[in-house]
Amino acid sequence: MARLAQTHGLTEIQTEILATVRTFVEKEIIPHAQRLEHADEYPADIVRGMADMGLFGLMIPEEYGGLGESLLTYALVVEEIARGWMSVSGIINTHFIVAYLIRQHGTDQQKQHFLPRMATGEVRGAFSMSEPETGSDVAAIKTRAARDGGDYLLTGQKMWLTNGAQSSVVATLVKTDEGADSVYRNMTTFLLEKDPGFGTHGGLTIPGRIEKMGYKGVETTEMILDGHRVPASAVLGERPGQGFYQMMDGIEVGRVNVASRACGIALRAFELAVAYAQQRRTFGKAIAEHQAIAFKLAEMATKIEAAHALMVNAARLKDAGERNDVEAGMAKLLSSEYCAEVVQDSFRIHGGYGYSKEYEIERLMREAPFLLIGEGTSEIQKTIISRGLLKEYGLR
Repeated sequence: MARLAQTHGLTEIQTEILATVRTFVEKEIIPHAQRLEHADEYPADIVRGMADMGLFGLMIPEEYGGLGESLLTYALVVEEIARGWMSVSGIINTHFIVAYLIRQHGTDQQKQHFLPRMATGEVRGAFSMSEPETGSDVAAIKTRAARDGGDYLLTGQKMWLTNGAQSSVVATLVKTDEGADSVYRNMTTFLLEKDPGFGTHGGLTIPGRIEKMGYKGVETTEMILDGHRVPASAVLGERPGQGFYQMMDGIEVGRVNVASRACGIALRAFELAVAYAQQRRTFGKAIAEHQAIAFKLAEMATKIEAAHALMVNAARLKDAGERNDVEAGMAKLLSSEYCAEVVQDSFRIHGGYGYSKEYEIERLMREAPFLLIGEGTSEIQKTIISRGLLKEYGLR
């Protein structure tokens, strides 16, 4: 049989891109991930390597200097990178979502202004919906933008910005209250430009990094807006009131990304487990020869294959221009839950050594839980899936 998580029907270009990324992961990410992660150090050399390969422009159209590749290519690249170190995939994830939003919903001027520099990695993107008191309840956000002549003044507090400091543009969802008859039409996406780094930029402050149990190396921050003035041209697509729908389009891409990350981590956990199980001996034979361990390996591999298949299907639907909210929700749900299970099984196979910081599985144990939460919890995915099913199978 082929190795796990193989994807059929790829073009020569896709195959070549993935082979290049896989080599990069083996040589430049895996050997350094443990040291960088434990030090919570930003992987500057790795980021430069990704920029040199053109990965920051992977889905940006060629006319803007990108590679013009599909969501499927992006998802498979993320899977490879997350297999090496999930934090690195986080660095490009929010960047991709912002580039996708500008590509899909931005004005020609916004595309010309941002996309060429985003393709090279000169400008990096961050994505901001969450707030301290809202979580999954997006409609309850409190950050507001008030009209002031031809400008807007933004005030509020945003939470959980990946790349909050390193980014130069933050796609930010706020309330605008411009007379719409629906709470969902009272939200607007702004493209907030700032200098990279912590500190205050006009009325926009990135106060510092949030300490986390995992997902280290990449910074996660708050963003405080205190009368931050921006022109009306900073509205994504210059279309006030469309922010919720624009962001949900981006979140579908983000959920495919999270599914890809989960597949990558699960695959790495399996690789570590199957190697260790053939080396560790008990009762006169390798533990892989004990049925209890062999069955665990079989279950882990099956979960990886199922998660990978759902992720690929969700990406291909989006590439075909079809709605994939249910499929992306299914992929994110199954992949993140299976990832947590596969990582824990790998941890158990490692026995006492899995608890040691010298072994890679210790890091994966701290990374996997994040995927159960990011881009919507499992419970939110079940809500999306069940609503879609009831709409499709409703009694007539």
